[in-house]
Amino acid sequence: MIFNLPLVAVVALVIIGLATIVLKKNLIKIFLGIVVLESAVNIFLVALGYREGGIAPIYTYAPAGTMVLPTPQALTLTSIVIGVATTALLLSFATVIWKKYGSIEVGFLRRLKE
Repeated sequence: MIFNLPLVAVVALVIIGLATIVLKKNLIKIFLGIVVLESAVNIFLVALGYREGGIAPIYTYAPAGTMVLPTPQALTLTSIVIGVATTALLLSFATVIWKKYGSIEVGFLRRLKE
């Protein structure tokens, strides 16, 4: 049962993230939904690389069959860096929109299009 716990957490975070992205009208809340979705992907990558009784891949004298896969760990670190950059870019967009239009509500910004 404990093995499935990270996957249950991933599903819960994906549902929360998607619901936030779809249902909220504030740009900051939508961006927070994207961050939650990115966190779910990171947990999923780490859960894929988990091996019971595994040893960190930095030990060179460990038996080959007991090492944890290093590829998901590298992908997770890369994903974290990309997520931070994406979040900073989205928040800067929200700041520029707020300075230009005085609102970050999606409904108000859609009315400007008409």
